[in-house]
Amino acid sequence: MVSCSNSVENMPMVPRFLHSQNRLKDLLLLFSTLIIFYLIFLLHHLHTPKTTFIPNPDYTPTTPPPSTNLSLSHLFFSIAAASSSFSLRLPYINLWYKPNSTNAVIFLDTPISSTPSVSSPPILVSSDTSNFPYSFPSGRRSAIRIARIVKDTFDLAKNVNFSNTRWFIFGDDDTVFFTENLVSVLSKYDYEKWYYVGYNSESYEQNEKYSFDMAFGGGGFALSAPLAKVLAGVLDSCLMRYPHLYGSDSRVFSCLAELGVHLTHEPGFHQVDVRGDLFGILSAHPLSPLLSLHHLDAVEPLFPGMTRIAATEHLFQAVHADPARILQQTVCYDKSNLLTVSVAWGYAVQVFEGNELLPDLLSRQPTFRPWKRVEATSSTML
Repeated sequence: MVSCSNSVENMPMVPRFLHSQNRLKDLLLLFSTLIIFYLIFLLHHLHTPKTTFIPNPDYTPTTPPPSTNLSLSHLFFSIAAASSSFSLRLPYINLWYKPNSTNAVIFLDTPISSTPSVSSPPILVSSDTSNFPYSFPSGRRSAIRIARIVKDTFDLAKNVNFSNTRWFIFGDDDTVFFTENLVSVLSKYDYEKWYYVGYNSESYEQNEKYSFDMAFGGGGFALSAPLAKVLAGVLDSCLMRYPHLYGSDSRVFSCLAELGVHLTHEPGFHQVDVRGDLFGILSAHPLSPLLSLHHLDAVEPLFPGMTRIAATEHLFQAVHADPARILQQTVCYDKSNLLTVSVAWGYAVQVFEGNELLPDLLSRQPTFRPWKRVEATSSTML
């Protein structure tokens, strides 16, 4: 018989007391380690100085920050005007300007002989811009003056206190603003940050030129106070780089683009680059509050049988009653008589036979026609 060297019978027996000794050593090592860590913690605690709170007798709780609620007093309007047409455009300004509550100033190209009434904003003459180059063929140098009104506004700081101003609004003398709605819309934004708020033109060609990122000045645009201050500081040097542009809008847009600021779109601003009857646009106004209307002296009266000014005054009767709801569309269905009623608040009521689908009523009726600007200017318009 062959025996194996690794058989159980030949394996040496391990005494049990050796296992017990190894386990005891492990426990002693663990216990010693814990004791060492405890002593280190105790020594550190004993040598750490204790801090004592001593009340400051001069301490007073900080006053709460001022109210962030936006009001009309926080807005400042700068309006570009020309002396040749000022008397015809002033009635549009007086529709929305209120002497005791609206902060505004009008910048003219040349002085006028007549003195406006106290119901109109103060009138100033824009600074000289003859040293700025302008090279657009058949364009108007007044574009430089109008763009530079941003800086002219801040030059008023010597005599005007802008510490309470949160937003600067820029527009033309034929721009009609809806001030209560402006306050409501701008209150959505942090006025301490850089904001450029406005909207595009009704012309696709003009919008496409600037990637739908430019606010059109006739419709008006708003700059938060910090951004307006920075823009005013760099505007002169920036204008020297853009003599080839047509209008003021593109100059302001280009200078803001250099600052890295994009347009915040608010569809309530209306450039109104159309002609004819605005009924199709106004009766299908978006749910956004109405903020401005432009070119009202170049379209048909808002209400038939009236002059343009009288028709706009008539619209403002509804604006004064309920500014937030003006032109907001409401659609109702009369099932028993199979009628559809569409109401543009303060402006129009339309009754249709049958049940019209809502999307069909939201689209604009083609009651207007394109502006058809001069071909030479449309390629690099505004």
